[in-house]
Amino acid sequence: MSEKATVTPTGHNISDLKLKGFKVYPVDPNLGGAPNYSRRDFYKVCMIKGENLIHYADKSISMDGCFMFFSNPRVPYSIERLEPVQTGYVCLFTESFLNAGHRSESLQESPLFKLGTKPVFNLNENQEEFVVTIFKKMLAEQETDYVYKNEVVRNYIDLIIHEALRMRPTENFIKHHNASERITSLFLELLERQFPIETPEQPLKLKTAQSYADQLSVHVNHLNRSVKEVTGKPTTAHISERIIGEAKALLQHTDWNVAEIAYGLGFEYPTYFNNYFKRLTGAIPRSLRV
Repeated sequence: MSEKATVTPTGHNISDLKLKGFKVYPVDPNLGGAPNYSRRDFYKVCMIKGENLIHYADKSISMDGCFMFFSNPRVPYSIERLEPVQTGYVCLFTESFLNAGHRSESLQESPLFKLGTKPVFNLNENQEEFVVTIFKKMLAEQETDYVYKNEVVRNYIDLIIHEALRMRPTENFIKHHNASERITSLFLELLERQFPIETPEQPLKLKTAQSYADQLSVHVNHLNRSVKEVTGKPTTAHISERIIGEAKALLQHTDWNVAEIAYGLGFEYPTYFNNYFKRLTGAIPRSLRV
């Protein structure tokens, strides 16, 4: 199956990320901050200069000026651009790419990426100059034929990570106004943490509102009321949409057969998955295959 090119809203092709494990590019100043991707199989480090509101897990972070943002593929986020013209750089990479340099610590446990941490850092002029220099070096190295360029890029990523570890995360978190907003944010975070599905042998475990309520230690009726109040959609709708989104990604971007995808998404039989998919999309799963 031929892999389709994946193009970001800034016009950059990231389809080779799966092959090389990393991609570096500048932000288009006319399109603003870092784009949000429908599929997040990779970590992201952004350096953005502009006014933004970052929604990350159950928090919202107001940023103005130059800052770095570290994105974990297990944590949902979105970036709300508050001014049209912005500049910066983005580096995408997989954990396997960084770990090829014999890193022993999982990125999931890194102070910059693990759940519950604050992933945004303001940069002063000296820090901005340093980080811009590193990104420019990564951009240049990316285009070379140097046989060890992956090792060089890994070192640059490590430099950025260590520079961030020296800093103190920003404290300007916007508190949620009520319990419904908080429980909804925690539900959406937990939902996103179930993905991506990496192997059929480790299938999706949480598929119902009740299972999410159990994990969050709340009554399912309270969860349903909160989610509907805040988002306007039922809990089951969010779960179904995320499962269908993952199903489409697996159909389009992997060579798993339909049975493997069905098992990976927690369906006992492929026919159950076929019926579920057709009921929600009006099409059969195989229709998404090229």
